[in-house]
Amino acid sequence: MLSGNEGLLRDSRWNGRIFNGSWAEASGGSAAVAEPATGETLTRVGMANAADISIAARSASEAQPGWAAMPPRERAEVFHRAAAVLQGDAEALARWIVRETGSILPKAQLEVREAVVILRRAAAMVLDVHQGLMLPSAPGRLSYAKRTPHGVVGVISPFNVPLVLSIRAVAPALAAGNAVVLKPDPRTPVTGGFLLARAFEEAGLPAGALQVLPGGADAGEALCTDPHVRMISFTGSTAVGRRVGELAGRHLKKVALELGGKSPLIVLEDADLDLAARNAAWGAWLHQGQICMCSGRILAHRSIAAELVARLVEKARHLPVGNPALGEVAIGPIIDAKQLKRVDGIVQDSVAAGAKLEAGGVIDGPCYRPTVLSGVRPGMRAYDEEFFGPVASVIAFDSDEEAIHIANDTEYGLSAAVISPSIGRAMAIGERVRSGLLHINDQTVADECVNPFGGCGASGNGGAVGGPADWEEFTHWRWVTVKDTPPAYPF
Repeated sequence: MLSGNEGLLRDSRWNGRIFNGSWAEASGGSAAVAEPATGETLTRVGMANAADISIAARSASEAQPGWAAMPPRERAEVFHRAAAVLQGDAEALARWIVRETGSILPKAQLEVREAVVILRRAAAMVLDVHQGLMLPSAPGRLSYAKRTPHGVVGVISPFNVPLVLSIRAVAPALAAGNAVVLKPDPRTPVTGGFLLARAFEEAGLPAGALQVLPGGADAGEALCTDPHVRMISFTGSTAVGRRVGELAGRHLKKVALELGGKSPLIVLEDADLDLAARNAAWGAWLHQGQICMCSGRILAHRSIAAELVARLVEKARHLPVGNPALGEVAIGPIIDAKQLKRVDGIVQDSVAAGAKLEAGGVIDGPCYRPTVLSGVRPGMRAYDEEFFGPVASVIAFDSDEEAIHIANDTEYGLSAAVISPSIGRAMAIGERVRSGLLHINDQTVADECVNPFGGCGASGNGGAVGGPADWEEFTHWRWVTVKDTPPAYPF
């Protein structure tokens, strides 16, 4: 196990426990947290069951009114202090992210930096002037609409970018005056949950306003159905998102779903091929392809497709693969053996269906070597399914219309990108691709905290988090009118 004696990372606090304002035993028992690169046990955490979720939701609902009633400047200071706590332990936190998620160090360092920015944005959100509207009304009557917290927000976050994908919902939900029950993925419960619990604990967040309970599917379903929870924010696979949406909708909860993707990166024939290959490799292989925005389909004009494939193959053969905690590598481990087997299965099935394996396609311990497939076409798993692995699937097209058709030939709609020096042409293509995010002369993986982030179709329910979307997601409108005296109605 890690020693856990640095700053926030004293695992004696959370060993076998959950966080409900204090560190408590979980009635659901405990589980080991394994390092993907080695299989070594990093720590143990409590595993919540439905009973634990019920207790946490009730506790959060009791704590929420007091938190919402705190003076805005005092609430803002909590976020500033939490940001300072994370920043003060930034390098130790990044090293834990590397070991718990298998990410390379620069990606882990970026996660910590982004988490600090998100907390500072939440502090600004508390003091934001855009929390209501004055409405026209009859003389003598004051009429306004104000943004009101839902009450308790349930957040279910994934393993791949756990710190950011938890805090991007937790922080604005709290800033809007809600209490939060967070269920991080049990594979990454520390970086996806307990680091936030520790930071807010140190920052003086009132007890009960944030609860952190790792758990399995039973805990997630309990969160979606508990009557004290009025909103669910879920980031994860489309299959699980459908179940979350079904349960939350049945109980009339607001639900924000950020799901999978098969994002197209379109490379036009006038693109700089060296830059295009760099973008395609980054978009397909960053964090082993375990990012919802990854460039899941690389669409290249037929006149340059073979050369683009050759450049990707050269990169795939030379990118170092291994344990990112032991040295500088580009490709780390896949999160677990089940996901590793799934990635390889998609590759092998696609090759059997006629795709050409240009590079990779090899399991290397807990890693999957960066892979290039060409000749990918409809009906192949590589064309239709999200990999969540380091695979670049190259598809040739002959015209702009065909590129648009292929880009839209998917149930997903998260991110899209077009690379070309012809900005007008690239924009015209991009505007016709169905996606929640669009990037011209970049790859598909991007987020800057201040932008609304969300997808459509099987990538989400059209909502978004981040920037101006946070007020829309984490509050509801309340209409208020005020008169000096009641009217004398004719009844």
